Amino acid sequence: MADRKQFQNVPAPDPELMRLLEATAGHVLTEAEMREQRISFAYGNALDSESITKESVRLACENIMLLR
Repeated sequence: MADRKQFQNVPAPDPELMRLLEATAGHVLTEAEMREQRISFAYGNALDSESITKESVRLACENIMLLR
């Protein structure tokens, strides 16, 4: 099969990034890490709003109960 142009001349991956990925490959997230990921995600999606701060998202997360 012919090589696709989009995959030609692809630069080699950054060795430092690859080292970090390999070092964290088996890491299982804790509940605290998952909570911070949720807060970061919510805050990142609300960046256009001047009234929302990371702390306000953190406080809101404490008061919202998700159904599982």
